Order: sequence, then C-alpha cells, then structure tokens
Amino acid sequence: MSEIKHGFSPVYNSESEVLILGSFPSVKSRKIEFYYGNPQNRFWRTVCSFFGEAVPDSTQGKCDFVLKHKIALWDIVTQCEIIGSQDSKIKNFTVADIKTLLQNSKIRYIILNGSKAYEIFIKSFPDTKTPYEKLSSTSPANTRFTAEEWNDALSRAFGRA
Repeated sequence: MSEIKHGFSPVYNSESEVLILGSFPSVKSRKIEFYYGNPQNRFWRTVCSFFGEAVPDSTQGKCDFVLKHKIALWDIVTQCEIIGSQDSKIKNFTVADIKTLLQNSKIRYIILNGSKAYEIFIKSFPDTKTPYEKLSSTSPANTRFTAEEWNDALSRAFGRA
C-alpha cells in the first residue's frame, strides 16, 4: 500500500534566473532530504561540470552552488502517493506553485528534467510565458541521457550558445 510522500521546498532566491524542474524525489533523495541524492544520478556531475566546478560534498554546498549560479531547483510534484522511485508510480499528486516562484524571482528559462516533469508542467501551466525546454532525465534509470544535450541546454539557458 502506498502512502503520501512529500517533496522538498524549492531552492531559489530573488536572483534566480534558471529553474530546473524535476518530477519527484527518488527514495535515495528523500532519505537524504535533498535533490538528486542518488549518487548514480547524473544531475550534480553534469551541472557542476558545465560551470567547471567540482560537485559540492554537502547539501549546504549544493544549495550555495545553485544560488551562486542563479539556478532554482524544485520538483513539479510536491506530494503524491508513490511506491519506490519510478515516475510511472506517481499518483494522486499535488502540483508545485510555479507561478508564485516565477513572481518572486527573475526566472527567465525553465529546464524540465525528464518526461514526467514535462508532461505535468505542460498540463498544469499551459499558458506560461517563460521559455521552457524538456531534457532527458538525469536519472540512472534513463539510458538515453547525454551530457551533451544538457550542456547545450545550459548554454542556451545561460546565454552562452
């Protein structure tokens, strides 16, 4: 039997410009209580590499890293019923209040980390004016992930293209 699981608060500040929006935290992420907590997830290695930095060792270091680079982190699902970590198991979910986050920051670009985040985002926010892009999930379960795709998207998001 599944039970209601809760995600994390967004990491952002008034200077954040790029929102990276996942689906819902994995079991390993929920255990450490922070985004992309599975050591096999490619998120931290990919984003830190883009900026030429090492992956921070601590949760606070990761928070400092994203804020320094004007990145906001959140998940499109804030609570749901789920067994395990697979996006296909998410049901009876609550959608994040993306509109308020956009109003309280300088977000000008949204990167959707995976198909489930994209699917829920476009159904929930069909009228968003903020440009967005769907990327392959950084999850270790995704065999189609490429760092090149992420680097290209980050280049566009940060005006380096």
